[in-house]
Amino acid sequence: MTLELPEAAPLVWAPFGPDRVVEGDNLPLLRALPDGAFRLVYLDPPFNTGREQLRRTTITRHDPIGGTRMGFHGRPYDVVRSSVTRYDDAFTDYWAFLEPRLEEAWRVLAEDGTLYLHLDQREVHYAKVLLDALFGRECFLNEIVWAYDYGARTTRRWPAKHDTILVYVKDPERYLFDATEVDREPYMAPGLVPPEKAALGKLPTDVWWHTIVSPTGREKTGYPTQKPLGVLRRIVAASSAPGDWVLDPFAGSGTTGEAARALGRRFLLVDESPTAIDVMRARLGNGVLIGRGPRDRATPHSAQWPPL
Repeated sequence: MTLELPEAAPLVWAPFGPDRVVEGDNLPLLRALPDGAFRLVYLDPPFNTGREQLRRTTITRHDPIGGTRMGFHGRPYDVVRSSVTRYDDAFTDYWAFLEPRLEEAWRVLAEDGTLYLHLDQREVHYAKVLLDALFGRECFLNEIVWAYDYGARTTRRWPAKHDTILVYVKDPERYLFDATEVDREPYMAPGLVPPEKAALGKLPTDVWWHTIVSPTGREKTGYPTQKPLGVLRRIVAASSAPGDWVLDPFAGSGTTGEAARALGRRFLLVDESPTAIDVMRARLGNGVLIGRGPRDRATPHSAQWPPL
């Protein structure tokens, strides 16, 4: 069974408490979390397709990272941001929505933690430039290409069949990457390696071939943007250890939570969609505390929630 909090009681977080699913805007919740609490943060925000809800969002900007970080050619982050966003009004609106959430995600990331940002081809090029300036270019670890081969195909251009996941670390000298825990892939030419190596398989590269969630498969929850469990298991296995807390501020169908639980990690999942909350309630079931988060966008991260 799931544990439900009353509507009037905002959901609290404590490192010794149960796994949590929070309904509500992720920004005030992120601002209320303590510094350095999560070994892994995975963000899969809504892709910028001109949706009205992103353009309506009013942001009060906090800057826990600091506006003096230097980007390309020694320019401060604010200068890099101004240069990039002037060319594309739609991206400017999208970045205004995403930027304060990324700043808070960096703040709540542990010193040896890793952040994964999942985007599509429309935004990733802008985002890479801005994240280099926001977090520091030396903190960039990987650009992962998740390639799939499913769905409709255009005949007017190369069909777009991949997403991009940008990977940044808090400290390039201290981050965790556990290659021994990552699932192996078969060699493309197994005859060119010794039989024992062929049997073991190889560590995946930064191009991941993995099908999307099949509309008729057992993994399907019915949530439209559900990500495959195999992709999230790989991320969680590589960049966290058993017992670590994993944060997903755009949790959707709860795939991050399922992967974290299967691998012995703890999770905090956030989504403002009641549909997503219903899907996660059914999917994650026993032992998960479900409730609403704080509603005040201006809640400072210095505010301490009481423990359970």
